[in-house]
Amino acid sequence: MHYARIKYRTIENGEGIRVSLFVSGCNLRCKGCHNAQALDFSYGNKFTGETEKEIIDFVNNNSYISGLTILGGEPFDPRNQEVLTKFAKRFKEETNKSIWCYTGYILERDLLDTNGRAYTQFTKEFLKHIDVLIDGPFDIDQRDLTLPFRGSRNQRILNLRNLNLNI
Repeated sequence: MHYARIKYRTIENGEGIRVSLFVSGCNLRCKGCHNAQALDFSYGNKFTGETEKEIIDFVNNNSYISGLTILGGEPFDPRNQEVLTKFAKRFKEETNKSIWCYTGYILERDLLDTNGRAYTQFTKEFLKHIDVLIDGPFDIDQRDLTLPFRGSRNQRILNLRNLNLNI
């Protein structure tokens, strides 16, 4: 897996000051995508164990960091899920901080349904480590810059800790 960039101090992708990991690769191709350069799965840098360690060390050495946000590209693209599932598990174990994740897929239809477009053997395990999921594709016709943490009105902010997902 590749990543487009890492922002070590950001406030626009979740509550508090967060580290944002922008993964590479997305096949959804939302019209008006704000991160179009990250659509290519080979864009940017290779995501390695050293990259994981740098993020975790930064979070652990800076107590003001609220957690990690994973966005893209598309974190739940089947090609990204295995690596991100392992990283999310490690991040939670080593930092005990929150994870927010953005996806263009719909939770019930694409991620929880075993016949869903993005469902893989890793999907449910990945979801177990995510505290807040922002789901739904960016829809330029529903664009609303006044919404916190979202780009269009169709996108939902889902606190997965409060939902009974049976995963």
